Parts: sequence; structure tokens; C-alpha cells
Amino acid sequence: MKTVRHELVVLGGGPAGYVAALRAAQLGIDVACIDENNQFGGTCLRVGCIPSKALLESSHLYHEAKHGFSAHGIKLDGLQFDLDAMMTRKKKIVDTLTGGIDMLFKKRGVTPYRGRGKFKDNETIQVDGDEPVLVQADQILVCTGSRPARLSFIEEDGDRIGNSTTALSFPDVPERLIVIGGGYIGLEMSSVWNRLGSKVIVLEALDRIMPGIDGEVAQLAHRTLKKQGLDIRTSTFVDSAKREGDECVVKIKGGETLRADRVLLATGRTPATDNIGLEAIGLETDKRGFISVNEEFQTSLESVYAIGDCIGGAMLAHKAMEEAIVCVERMVGMKSHMNYDVIPAVVYTHPEIGMVGQTEEQLKEAGIEYKKGICPFGANGRAHTLGESDGRVKILADAKTDRVLGVHIIGARAGDLIAEAATAMEFGASSEDIARTCHAHPTLSEAVHEAALAVAGRAIHTV
Repeated sequence: MKTVRHELVVLGGGPAGYVAALRAAQLGIDVACIDENNQFGGTCLRVGCIPSKALLESSHLYHEAKHGFSAHGIKLDGLQFDLDAMMTRKKKIVDTLTGGIDMLFKKRGVTPYRGRGKFKDNETIQVDGDEPVLVQADQILVCTGSRPARLSFIEEDGDRIGNSTTALSFPDVPERLIVIGGGYIGLEMSSVWNRLGSKVIVLEALDRIMPGIDGEVAQLAHRTLKKQGLDIRTSTFVDSAKREGDECVVKIKGGETLRADRVLLATGRTPATDNIGLEAIGLETDKRGFISVNEEFQTSLESVYAIGDCIGGAMLAHKAMEEAIVCVERMVGMKSHMNYDVIPAVVYTHPEIGMVGQTEEQLKEAGIEYKKGICPFGANGRAHTLGESDGRVKILADAKTDRVLGVHIIGARAGDLIAEAATAMEFGASSEDIARTCHAHPTLSEAVHEAALAVAGRAIHTV
């Protein structure tokens, strides 16, 4: 078997892996990147963030054309959608972006290896692909990501009962769809198929949807999604789910039995650290499968590093990308910065949800005194012109210092609006800093400005 050597080898070609490889190449490091899939980009680009957002956009436009265009004086007759065309568009976007990674690797001098990578020793990874090879390096960076979590009492068959990957490629619109899990993945995919005509039931074991986000925002989202037609059932425990012919049977604790055409299991993700040869180098994981690292992202082995989903924390692509850049820069002695207190997150339902920093619940639990300012989208002129007057911006600031501690937005384009809040928090801004910054009119960003004014009790357009 052929043996090659590099300065750095990255195991995994997802957001953490390919970004680490590209940044390393920028810094003049001889770097290689290994991934078992034909396309680089990981779960996010191939079967997660990007394809799901493509379907969310297509289904949203169809729903708007059917239910919202008439308010703008646009009348359509005989409106139909083409599911195959939606899937083709989704695939084209994925192919374009994964092809972009290949191009960047070539331009920057990153050596790609396609195949399953597995540790042989501390400095060697065996790649079992079309052309098996032993890849050696002075340093190895593990970026193997995560995969959908499984439950022993859910009999997945990858067809009628499957995970988020399965739900991205249904061959037709299921008449009845049961989604197990009321987190952001379950609710986003519920929204897609609900808009296209499925009768969707969401089953969540906790007493609320989207645990982890601000409680008030979650409550507003719950109410809105129910109005859109989702049957959301909280405090509901699933006993079992199995396929019976072309039908799925889901049994609920307490005796109720539900039947559907398809079932989507969306109960979180688990680190993909098994079967990569960690035992060969004596590197242990915790009981959940996460790899422990220090502040430099080093494992217990000096030459082996790890970042992204496989080390835990927020399982978000942009968190993994940020870790990738910081880790590689620290490898070469740069004083790179990673602030885990300012990692934004977005839920791409409609309306969108954007958040950064601490929630009210977290501040109360920590005993931190805070003040808050709220601006409803109904007080924003641009929101009305868009027909998107539902939602609000909430800013939480330290009661003594006025430093912004958290911002939570539910409403149109919240995912874009949250960037201003994240930038402000990264620079340690106060709510007064945001309030004293002139915002263009008419824009949705004025709702952030108004919420900042409201923190000090001097909102102009709200009572």
C-alpha cells in the first residue's frame, strides 16, 4: 500500500474539516483532507443545512403563492408544484457548492483523499477508498462530525421510518407524517412537508418545543406553527414506532396509537467517533462518544487535535468553522480568539428565529440582574410592506453595566438580523451603543434599534 506524508492531515471534510484544510493551506502548511464521501462538505452541505434550506425556500414560495400573493394584488389560478423540480434544484445547489470546495482545494494546494479514514497509529491514517493509501502527518486533526441520533424503540428502515437525511428526499408528499422530536431539525422539516400538503403531527417529550432557546420565543413559535397547520403535541412520549406494510404505526405512552405514511426521527445528533481507529492510538471518548480537548484543541495525545461536532458544544456548522480557523492558527503560534459566549443560532421556520447569548431563563438561573427591551415587528414599517408584521426583537442587557447579554428575534429574516447583535456582543457593546447607532429606514434592522431604545425605556415607536 502506498504511503504519503504531509505536515497536517484533516480527518473529515465537513465544515470543520474543509475550512481547517483551507486555512492551513493559506498559512503555508502542506495539508491533506480525508473524507469517505464522494463530495466534500460534510452533513451540512450534502444532507443537512444547505439542502434543507433549499427545500424550505421552495416550499415557502409555493405556500406564499398559494396563500399570500393575493394580498399583494397578485392572482394565480391552477397553482401547482413539481416535487421533482424542487429536488433537482436542491441537488444542483449542493453539487455547485461541493464542487466549489474541490476548486478551492485545487487552487490552495490541499490534497484530497476520498475513502474511509482510520487511525493506524498516532501519525498514520489508513484510507480505504478506490485507491487505498497510508497517509502520515506530523499533526492530525479529527473533524468527523456527527450523525442523527437513533432510538432503540424506533425501527428505522431508511424509507418509511427514517431520519432528517431520509426526509430530504421523500419521493412523494406523504399524506400523513409523524415527526418525533420538536427541535429545530424536526420543525424545519415539518414545515417543508406541511406546506406541500402533508398532515404533520410533531411529538415532543418535553413540555415545550425547541429546548434551549428563549422560552418566550419558543412559545410564540409554537403558537405560530400551530396556526400554520402543524399538530404539535408536547409532553408526549413515544413507546415504539414500526413499519407495517406501507404504513407506520407509532405507539404513545398511555395507550394512543397513531398511523402515518412516514415517520421522521429528529431527536438530536450524536458524535461520529466510532470506527475511526481511536482505540488503536489509545484515545478514549466520554460515554456519549465525544472527544475531550484542551484550550488548544489538543486531545490527550500531543499530535492529535479535534474540533467540531465530535468535541461537543453547540452542534452548528459555523461554530465548527470558527474552531477550525482558531485551531489551525494556534498550531502555528498565532494568538487566535474563540468566544463561545457569542455563537449565534438560527431556526429556519417561518417566521425565522435568530438568537445569540443568554436566554432569560439562563440569566435567572445564574442570578444575573438584567433589563430588557422589546420591539414587535408590528411597529416596524418595513415589516408591514413585506407582509411580515408577526414577531419581535428582544434585547437582554446587564442591569448594572448595560452590556448586551442576549438577543432573541422571531420574525422575518431573523437569521440575518442576528448578525448585528452578535457583532455588538463580540465588541462588548451596551444596549445604549446599539440605540445610539443610526439604522437605515425603512429596514427590519430598525426593530433591533427600537428594542435597544426600549431597554432604557425610551422607545419611540412602541408603547
